[in-house]
Amino acid sequence: MTLEVTTTRPPDRTADRVLALEARRAQAVAGNRPRRRGKFGARERIDLLLDAGSFTETGLFVRARPTGDDGQRPYGDGVITGYGTVDGRPVCVFSQDSTVFGGSMGEAFGEKTVALMDLALRTGCPVIGLNDGGGARIQEGVVSLALYAELVRRNVQASGVIPQISVVLGPCAGGAAYSPAITDFTVMVDGASHMFVTGPDVIEAVTGERTSAEELGGARTSNSLSGNAHFLAADESEALDTVRELLSYLPVNNLERPPQYAPLPPADIPLDEIVPDRLGQAYDMRDILRAVVDDGELLEVQELFAPNIICALALVEGTSVGVVANQPLHAAGVLDIDASEKAARFVRFCDAFGIPLLTFADVPGYLSGVRQEQAGIIRRGAKLLYAYAEATVPKVTVVVRKAYGGGYAVMGSKHLGADINLAWPTARIAVMGAEGAVGVLHRRELAAADDPDALRARLVDAYESTHGTPYPAAERGYVDAVIAPRETRAHICRALRTLRGKRAPMPERRHGNIPL
Repeated sequence: MTLEVTTTRPPDRTADRVLALEARRAQAVAGNRPRRRGKFGARERIDLLLDAGSFTETGLFVRARPTGDDGQRPYGDGVITGYGTVDGRPVCVFSQDSTVFGGSMGEAFGEKTVALMDLALRTGCPVIGLNDGGGARIQEGVVSLALYAELVRRNVQASGVIPQISVVLGPCAGGAAYSPAITDFTVMVDGASHMFVTGPDVIEAVTGERTSAEELGGARTSNSLSGNAHFLAADESEALDTVRELLSYLPVNNLERPPQYAPLPPADIPLDEIVPDRLGQAYDMRDILRAVVDDGELLEVQELFAPNIICALALVEGTSVGVVANQPLHAAGVLDIDASEKAARFVRFCDAFGIPLLTFADVPGYLSGVRQEQAGIIRRGAKLLYAYAEATVPKVTVVVRKAYGGGYAVMGSKHLGADINLAWPTARIAVMGAEGAVGVLHRRELAAADDPDALRARLVDAYESTHGTPYPAAERGYVDAVIAPRETRAHICRALRTLRGKRAPMPERRHGNIPL
């Protein structure tokens, strides 16, 4: 019996399957177009943010869960997730699509976002969220709320481990607003971004109070009044450029060092001439900072909020530093509630990611008054004390002029663990200013004097010569050196080089209990 062997092969379906794949992929990436002029689509935003050709999408074929209404189950479920690079360094990114269910979070949407957060944590790279959505998806009920909680839990797990940046490019309401609040930095677009827990329509229905979305949680309100945002951009392109610039100062995670760049000289500003002779005369602290940092460049954080204190990222000899400085142009650089909380959070961020801290002090102390006391200046001002005392990164402080009372202690003093403390000859380190001290110490003597004004002037001069200088603090080792202003950058550079290998072991504990 002879067996016949056929050489006929089954038809090759690979080409057909590839064509079907391409058709399905085209369907999945279709749409994502903005509804308003001047806005980019969800995919366009990713392309603008990441290096060209670097984006790899995850969850492309994930579909919205059926809800039993109209049967719409779009691919992606309103959020695009994936990974790529910014200036050659890895990042994870998600971009909400307001054209799909208004960008609201459903089950598949939430699972994709949570999966991306898990990927970012496993790989140790920053995560960037491009937010443009309407909050929880009503038609999917409690599951959308559950996924918001899952996302927040990931935000907390990632806090201090990988940088987290939120960009609000449209509405960000209800539960959606709390995730950006936990991330490290939030960027908003002027006139286009809104972030609030309860919208104006609901507020009016419940309270009868009428307000606009812009007044309630617009980009300017969030940047200047509430402090919920850190950067204000003129348009979407500027917002995404801000993210790229911000990332250039940061390490990819808490185990890596920030990127190193070629050193550049500072701005050519004569430091010896900046501080006025008259104690009450203001000057711009940013002039001093620009004369110290590379190329005179500062990336200010929360520039419009609590302007009496400056928080900024900069470079010194090509290495990232975090700068905290009182700003005499605003309220004499006093520390109030907003300034304390702004600086405390910035200090803790820098400490979490190994970024050295430079502090420039010209502070009359904590702000007094009934409103501040009743609003909790003690509890909330203590956050800055806690942050500096907790920080273990290299800490270098320069006392420029006033350092009075609690302001001296909190602004990077030796007593809170600063490593190198410098002072200019113009520094005044004391419990309080000479006028106030004389008024307290010599109250009776002044009241009985024939010429109290002349006596007061003599007593003020005597107090200034004794306590209104940096030398008593230097004698006790609280100040390491009194330096000429023009020598500031050189001293800071040497200090940072010396402190590069600093080790500061902490007691074993779960975590501290910061006065929230």
